[in-house]
Amino acid sequence: MSAADKFLYVDRNLVNNPLAQADWATKKLVWVPSERLGFEAGSVKEERGDECVVELADSGKKIRVNKDDIQKMNPPKFSKVEDMAELTCLNEASVLHNLKERYYSGLIYTYSGLFCVVINPYKNLPIYSEEIVDMYKGKKRHEMPPHIYAITDTSYRSMMQDREDQSILCTGESGAGKTENTKKVIQYLAHVASSHKTKKDQNSSVLSHGELEKQLLQANPILEAFGNAKTVKNDNSSRFGKFIRINFDVNGYIVGANIETYLLEKSRAIRQAKDERTFHVFYYLLTGAGDKLRNELLLENYNNYRFLSNGNVTIPGQQDKDLFTETLEAMKIMGIPEDEQIGMLKVVASVLQLGNMNFKKERHTDQASMPDNTAAQKVSHLMGMNVTDFTRAILSPRIKVGRDYVQKAQTQEQAEFAVEALAKATYERMFRWLVMRINKALDKTKRQGASFIGILDIAGFEIFELNSFEQLCINYTNEKLQQLFNHTMFILEQEEYQREGIEWSFIDFGLDLQPCIDLIEKPASPPGILALLDEECWFPKATDKSFVEKVLQEQGTHPKFFKPKKLKDEADFCIIHYAGKVDYKADEWLMKNMDPLNDNVATLLNQSTDKFVSELWRDVDRIVGLDKVSGMSEMPGAFKTRKGMFRTVGQLYKEQLSKLMATLRNTNPNFVRCIIPNHEKKAGKLDPHLVLDQLRCNGVLEGIRICRQGFPNRIVFQEFRQRYEILTPNAIPKGFMDGKQACVLMIKSLELDPNLYRIGQSKVFFRAGVLAHLEEERDMKITDIIISFQAWCRGYVARKAFAKRQQQLTAMKVIQRNCAAYLKLRNWQWWRLFTKVKPLLQVSRQEEEMLAKDEELIKVKEKHLHAEQQIRDMEEKQQQLGAEKMALQEQLQAETELCAEAEEMRARLAARKQELEEILHDLEARLEEEEERASHFMTEKKKMQQNIGDLEQQLDEEEAARQKLQLEKVTLEAKMKKIEEDVILLDDQNNKLNKEKKLLEDRISEFTTNLAEEEEKSKSLQKLKTKHEAMITDLEDRLRREEKQRQELEKNRRKLEGDFTEIHDQIAELQAQIAELRAQLAKKEEELQAALARIEEEAAQKNLAQKKIREMEAQLSELQEDLELERQARTKAEKHRRDLGEELEALKTELEDTLDSTAAQQELRTKRETEVAHLKKTLDEEAKVHEQQLVEMRQKHGQAFDELNEQLEQAKRNKVSMEKAKQALESERNELAIEVQTLMQGKGDSEHRRKKAEAQVQELQLKHSESERQRHELAEKLVKVQAELDNVSTLLSDVEGKSIKAAKDHSAVESQLQDVQELLQEETRQKLSHTTRLRQLEEDQNNLREQLEEEEEAKRNVEKQLQMVQAQLADMKKKVEQDASCLETAEEGKKRFQRELEGTNQRLEEKCAAYEKLDKTKTRLQQELDDLLVDQDHLRQIVSNLEKKQKKFDQMLAEEKNISARYAEERDRAEAEAREKETRALALTRELDSLMDTKEELDRNNKLLRAEMEDLVSSKDDVGKNVHELEKAKRAMEQQLEEMKTQLEELEDELQATEDAKLRLEVNMQAMKAQYERDLAGRDEMGEEKKRSLIKQVREMEMELEDERKQRSAAVAVRKKLELDLKELEGGIDMANKNRDEALKQLKKLQAQMKELIRELDDTRMSREEILAQSKESEKKLKGMEAEMLQMQEELAAAERVKRQAQQERDELQDEINNQATKNAQVVEERRRLEARIAQLEEELEEEQCNTELVNDRLKKAMLQTDQMNVELTAERSCSQRVEGARSQLERQNKELKLKLQELENTVKSKYKANMAALEAKIAQLEEQLDMETRERQSATKLVRRTEKKLKEVILQVDDERRNTEQHKDQVDKLNSRMKQLKRQLEEAEEEAQRANANRRKLQRELEDATESADAMNREVTTLKNKLRRGDLPFTVRRTIPRTGIESDEESEPKSETSEPKPE
Repeated sequence: MSAADKFLYVDRNLVNNPLAQADWATKKLVWVPSERLGFEAGSVKEERGDECVVELADSGKKIRVNKDDIQKMNPPKFSKVEDMAELTCLNEASVLHNLKERYYSGLIYTYSGLFCVVINPYKNLPIYSEEIVDMYKGKKRHEMPPHIYAITDTSYRSMMQDREDQSILCTGESGAGKTENTKKVIQYLAHVASSHKTKKDQNSSVLSHGELEKQLLQANPILEAFGNAKTVKNDNSSRFGKFIRINFDVNGYIVGANIETYLLEKSRAIRQAKDERTFHVFYYLLTGAGDKLRNELLLENYNNYRFLSNGNVTIPGQQDKDLFTETLEAMKIMGIPEDEQIGMLKVVASVLQLGNMNFKKERHTDQASMPDNTAAQKVSHLMGMNVTDFTRAILSPRIKVGRDYVQKAQTQEQAEFAVEALAKATYERMFRWLVMRINKALDKTKRQGASFIGILDIAGFEIFELNSFEQLCINYTNEKLQQLFNHTMFILEQEEYQREGIEWSFIDFGLDLQPCIDLIEKPASPPGILALLDEECWFPKATDKSFVEKVLQEQGTHPKFFKPKKLKDEADFCIIHYAGKVDYKADEWLMKNMDPLNDNVATLLNQSTDKFVSELWRDVDRIVGLDKVSGMSEMPGAFKTRKGMFRTVGQLYKEQLSKLMATLRNTNPNFVRCIIPNHEKKAGKLDPHLVLDQLRCNGVLEGIRICRQGFPNRIVFQEFRQRYEILTPNAIPKGFMDGKQACVLMIKSLELDPNLYRIGQSKVFFRAGVLAHLEEERDMKITDIIISFQAWCRGYVARKAFAKRQQQLTAMKVIQRNCAAYLKLRNWQWWRLFTKVKPLLQVSRQEEEMLAKDEELIKVKEKHLHAEQQIRDMEEKQQQLGAEKMALQEQLQAETELCAEAEEMRARLAARKQELEEILHDLEARLEEEEERASHFMTEKKKMQQNIGDLEQQLDEEEAARQKLQLEKVTLEAKMKKIEEDVILLDDQNNKLNKEKKLLEDRISEFTTNLAEEEEKSKSLQKLKTKHEAMITDLEDRLRREEKQRQELEKNRRKLEGDFTEIHDQIAELQAQIAELRAQLAKKEEELQAALARIEEEAAQKNLAQKKIREMEAQLSELQEDLELERQARTKAEKHRRDLGEELEALKTELEDTLDSTAAQQELRTKRETEVAHLKKTLDEEAKVHEQQLVEMRQKHGQAFDELNEQLEQAKRNKVSMEKAKQALESERNELAIEVQTLMQGKGDSEHRRKKAEAQVQELQLKHSESERQRHELAEKLVKVQAELDNVSTLLSDVEGKSIKAAKDHSAVESQLQDVQELLQEETRQKLSHTTRLRQLEEDQNNLREQLEEEEEAKRNVEKQLQMVQAQLADMKKKVEQDASCLETAEEGKKRFQRELEGTNQRLEEKCAAYEKLDKTKTRLQQELDDLLVDQDHLRQIVSNLEKKQKKFDQMLAEEKNISARYAEERDRAEAEAREKETRALALTRELDSLMDTKEELDRNNKLLRAEMEDLVSSKDDVGKNVHELEKAKRAMEQQLEEMKTQLEELEDELQATEDAKLRLEVNMQAMKAQYERDLAGRDEMGEEKKRSLIKQVREMEMELEDERKQRSAAVAVRKKLELDLKELEGGIDMANKNRDEALKQLKKLQAQMKELIRELDDTRMSREEILAQSKESEKKLKGMEAEMLQMQEELAAAERVKRQAQQERDELQDEINNQATKNAQVVEERRRLEARIAQLEEELEEEQCNTELVNDRLKKAMLQTDQMNVELTAERSCSQRVEGARSQLERQNKELKLKLQELENTVKSKYKANMAALEAKIAQLEEQLDMETRERQSATKLVRRTEKKLKEVILQVDDERRNTEQHKDQVDKLNSRMKQLKRQLEEAEEEAQRANANRRKLQRELEDATESADAMNREVTTLKNKLRRGDLPFTVRRTIPRTGIESDEESEPKSETSEPKPE
């Protein structure tokens, strides 16, 4: 195995490891979910209900897992499988495991159905060399291992063979290897389809051969330089999507290419994330540019550029300098000139310089300024602009306001945004130009492209934490691509199944993704997200928030759209894509969609001196200006100036994508899915969860989901037989058998469910998981076989060892014996002599010599044979050489002839070449002329384009002029308004402007008089007069318009009223129709009851028939008894015959005594003997013929019996099918009843809608009346106050808006009315269809009844015929008894009987056919019953689901109760805190009071001390005792005073603090109380509102519950009724089956009796013939008798005493002999008559032979019944043997009879006449019977004709029934589809009802909790009030209102300080 093969091929030795297979089979290995590894292998140890105990394979740890979480493991046979669609267990774990195993083995490519999954290896693999390309070239996909080359080659080959365009779609995450695989595709195509390998073209174009392929390969480096960048995941990540279209000519050579790009990430040019780079070209330029180029482009260091966020970030193993030169080389190869290259590099440099432009905010204003304009100078130099114009355009751009342009100063943020937008737009335009230039270079050749291969390299599905507009576009693209994949997969599956002839209900899985695509792209009704975004872009005041609100309003109910439940600052909305749920944040979506630019800068760039830059900015007119975004121009006219001139990003991308999808749909797509194994970029490491997410996003798992729906596992017949034949050893017979037949037999013996497999033309198709089951069974079988084989082997080895030991034992015994003998002999002298003499003897040597001679002879013979063989070989070689020589001679002759022909051909080709060269020259001349013409046309086209451009410019100028006129009009209107204000001030009589036309005219005259006065006062107002008059006329026009609008509104109102009345009438009609339908339903039910009664009657009739059958059986038993009596009589007759024979023998003895032996008698005897022998022979032949006829007749009877059985079975089937049809009709009746119920519901809905419409009409009327009132008010205001003339226009605009709203409402009402009318029409259609169905059902019911009656009649006829047959049987028995002697009449009777039997058989066949039809109807009804049972099971499942939902709801209830309990606890805590704070406040107040008391006491003490001090001072003069003491006292007092003062101050401070605290507490208490009261009031209101809504919801829910209960009870009743009907039908079926079985038994008995009678008839005939033969033989054997008679004479001579008597007797006997002679003459005559009869019988035999020939023809057709006939033949042979025994017995009896012949001859004479008379009488009777039978036969033929007519009628009825059943089937299909829709609606309604019930219960709980909490709060408030009253606080407490305590989920908790309570 080479180095490349390791990375391509799987090592099958490891895969086919028997140990692994055994391990898998024994351990029951499964996949268990794992957080670390995704899935882990484990073996199931035991199962406990819904859980399993699983032992992990790696760790041996036992865990419990739910059964639903376990996924099956594939057998080891499927390890590392190349196509994962072949996996028998298709699940996520198996897919991940297969990919992981292959990746770890170095196999990065794996197929998954249509997908080719590629995992990035993060290292170079040797699988892309030219040898590998050659290896894959021209090979089919399944012949080679998976590779991107295999995908490319298949697409290329299918393009060449089918002439169909191809596409290869590469998608995946960034870093997954999309671009690399795209390169490999292009490389492969360039190698395989390059034209330079062919002969050089004479007139090649400018390109040399092979240059196109080189350019195609060189386009990648250029696009990578300008469009790729380093990201965290990938060092060379494509930041744009591309579709490369490679065109091929008819011969498959590349003739050109085209590249389209999508979604360039232009924001990367201005900012990058951490550790990421901008586009490669910036680094290439800064690293690789020379000094000259750096100076020319004004380049600086990396760190000087703001737009390079991370500076110089290098990529390991990549030199930017080398890559820069490679890029420039690639540009040269592409044919891009140097000036264009420099232009592109200038644009790159200018983008970098734009980032260096710094703006600052001015001090006193928000205006931006540019302190340093060096960067601006550099930008303007590089882009060819004026610096001042450029700075002015950015800092203060000119904006159009009305007619004039105004310079608006920009803020710092606006200026920076404008620069960044300019940088992004410049780079994007340059990139688009580059792609266009590459396309131009790649499409130069003149050869026409016949077909193409498109390669799509686009980003895969993206799900970040928050996704923006770019992610929406990417995900939208991937939705469309996944839909394409699903659709193509559906088509391929369909083709496969159709090719293999498999029936499968096809499902187009592409339709699954349509709702999500509609949500994004739908243009209207309702508009999608992109349409809403475009719509918002047109409104001047629109924001991202308004856009989100609009989206939620329009698409809120969409199933794929959800409003996220996160916080508001995270996601705005989320969409459910096929890959998962994606949250989107709509920040700056309007900006991104409009992509606004500074139009001043854009015009400057358009007028640039640099040609390259001006060419980039050609379409400057179609950009969105910044004024649109900033919302400067609030006038509607200003914004509408450029409507239609620009298109949004969303629109452009949508169009681009629709074109791409149209292209892809017209191609045959091939899908490549690239996967990133880890984010660390490590080789050989695979993160399971990451890979699973990508598989989900890439749609691989979606594809597997689709695979699971069908039959994913396919095996060729031969492989299936080879692998699994071991499971069915005896199913396939020995010898050759077709593979399909063998597989059918195998699957039958495997007893697989038919739903699990399908057998196609070349393969067997299996559902997922079936092959794993078969593998398990195969492993078990193999293990059993191996065990038994090992046992046999061990047994064989043991037996062999045992035999060896036995042989050793015998050998040992022999040796021992010989040794003992030798020991005995060795000392014996004679033995010694013998041993010495023996060698000397010649005899011993002779043997040796003979052996030597024999050996020599053998050697000689061998040599001789060898020599002969060599001679033969040489002769053969000689012959071969001779033949070769002859062949060579012939070849030489042929080659010489071919050479001559080739010479002739060469000459002809040379002539042809000259002719073709001449034609070529002519064509070249014509080509040159065509090129000249084309160039002429091109010049004309350019002129036309110039003309078009001029016309467009003129159009633009006219548009600008029109806009100017509109602006002037606006300004004039403003001036008019000002003048009107002046006029209103001057004029008092303009109040009656809005009443009527006359008043207006009067007012105009007054205006003119006032104007004349004013002209006298001021000349300046004269000019304004005319304008004023014009304004008045405008107002009049407006008034008229208003009046017209009012009239139109009145008309509309009248129309609506008329429509309303019509709807009322229609509803009344509908109600009447519903009443009619109900009446019809009642009728139908009555008819059904009548039908049931009839069925009961039929059952009674069946019982009667059964009674008759029993009677017939009794008659049969009586007949059998008669038969037995007859047999007894026959035995008696035989005994009597024997007695007679004995008497005859006695007479013969006597005769022999008397008779003389004469020669004449002897001659007569000889003659008679010969005649008797002849007669015997003829009789034997006749007996043989009759035996043959008997055999044939029995065969006929067997055939007829089988046919009768088949007919009976057919009748059974018909009966079953009839019963099934009956059941189907009943089920249809039930369905109709259900549909009537749905119609009633629909009626209720329509009434509900009607009420809504009435409400809307009332609202419209109210709005209309309001608008009328407003209009009157406006008119009065105009009359009263002329100062409000300015407001007239605004009011008018309001009125117009309302009228527009009214019109919209009117249109909405009309649409609703149309909907109602459509509903009515649908209901009428449904009613009509129901009536037609009911009629059809009635007709079917009548037909069925008629059929039942006819079948009963047929049954009666059969019974009659049976009776007749029985009567005929009785007659036949009588005839057999009577006609035992007459053979002719018996044969005629037999023939007649056979004919009648055939007639009865035919009738029976017809009846059996009818029964089979009934059986078929029964089976059909049974199938429909099974379907009903399945539906019933489905309903049971739904009920169980509802019960599960009920349980979940109860759980939610419990959770809600817990939450309410938690809230109650929090409330209690808050109340406790409030109480504590109140107690603190009371304590503080008490302390305050005590402090106040102490202060007062201190004040009092102070006053006392002062008084004492004054007393002392006063007493100083009086008492002058001791000054020293006084001074001491004074000092002491002063000290005390100071101390007291300090204490006073401290006390005052404390008092002040306490007062402040008190005030604060009071304020806080008041604030808390106010807040508390507010909260309570608000919550009370909320609670009351919620209570009301809850009560409403509860009522509604109760109503809905009652309705549901009613519906459920009705459904249960219907089900019970159905079950009862079912049981009745089953009972009827059982009864019918029993009747049929009994009839069959009777038939079989009758046939057996018939056969017995026929056998008896034959036996009697044979016995009669044998008796005749015996009588003839008796004559033959008279000679023997004569001999005996001689002996008797001797005895008589001895007895002399009896002689006389004997003589007398002899005389008498002589007389008798004479009589006998006469009698013999009569016998001779009788013999002649018999011969004539024999001739006649021979003729009849010939006729019978003819019949037998016909029968033989029939027998050839019915060869299958020969086995039965053989059995019967053996029985007949045994019978014949018995007959032969009887015959021998009869011969013996004949000998005895000869003795009694003489006696009989005497008696016969008298009896003969009597017998003759009796026979004649019998013949007369038989003739009469014959006449009777002929009459009966005629009547039977008539009956047959009648039955044939009836049969034809029945066949016609059956055909009608077939047609009816087909119609019914169609109707049933339609009804089923309708039922499914209704079921879906019902399920949705049930889900809504459940949700509503849940909300109701939740609200009930909340209400109860709220009421409880409110009561508790009331109690607490009362207690608080009581406490406050007791405390006598200085503040008053206001009465609080009890609150509910319920808050919505979205309310935020009230914020307050820590000191304040937080009421919950």
